[in-house]
Amino acid sequence: MIAEFGRYLRFERDLSPHTVRAYLSDVTALFDHLSNRLHGLDISTLREWLAEQHADGKARATLARRTACIRTFTAYCHRRGWLPDDPGLLLGSAKAPRPLPAVLDQQQAQAVLEAPSAGEPKELRDQAILELLYATGVRVSELCALDVDDVDRDRHVIRVLGKGRKERSVPFGLPALRALDKWCVHGRPLWIRAGSGAAVFLGVRGGRIDPGTVRRVVHARLREVEGAPDMGPHGLRHSAATHLLEGGADLRSVQELLGHASLHTTQIYTHVSIERLRTAYRQAHPRA
Repeated sequence: MIAEFGRYLRFERDLSPHTVRAYLSDVTALFDHLSNRLHGLDISTLREWLAEQHADGKARATLARRTACIRTFTAYCHRRGWLPDDPGLLLGSAKAPRPLPAVLDQQQAQAVLEAPSAGEPKELRDQAILELLYATGVRVSELCALDVDDVDRDRHVIRVLGKGRKERSVPFGLPALRALDKWCVHGRPLWIRAGSGAAVFLGVRGGRIDPGTVRRVVHARLREVEGAPDMGPHGLRHSAATHLLEGGADLRSVQELLGHASLHTTQIYTHVSIERLRTAYRQAHPRA
């Protein structure tokens, strides 16, 4: 049952490998609770299992994911005829906390992107990575998956494949274009190997760059900027979205740029902007 559920998640739902692993781990834990029997699974059993997870100190985000997983699993079992009804329909959705993300202010972002470069291939690549992450707000996985043909230099647009294999086009500005051109003309040709393929960004051995390398690049550059919070590529994504809203972009446009399926996900950036307004108000208003 677990193996068939995994195939359903991979090939029909087209979920990411990370999500599939997490869901299968959750279902395995549920079967352990049920002594490896599906018979008798009902809403009381599900609530009891989740209550045990809560008592064991599981985080709210973990409980929210496990609730979503179990609802997906029981619906699948009901469709397959393994359960006479779907007890997951009666299971309430646990709300995961939504902490405000750390973001750079615009001066810090400028300092991150204007660090001096000696023109070595690694420095050219790192600069292009940072410029493109901040200019587009793409996810690190989307950046690593970029091929040369995904970049439209004339229109200043990149084509990315996001979550759920949804394709979208994201614009970028002149600074990112200049950094990308320097890397592709003066850096990338020096690192190309037989297995490089069409990847835009390469590692030092010529293979497609991996997310871990991009994270190290971002952390290293942020350490050079005084007062900048320590964050990874997702922090640059948060910063780009926040600065877009502060500059007057509407929430729907930011949703499209980030590739969010729901506007509710994008709304967290309005909270960040409001929190900055509160901070400025407290610092500046004489009767704050």
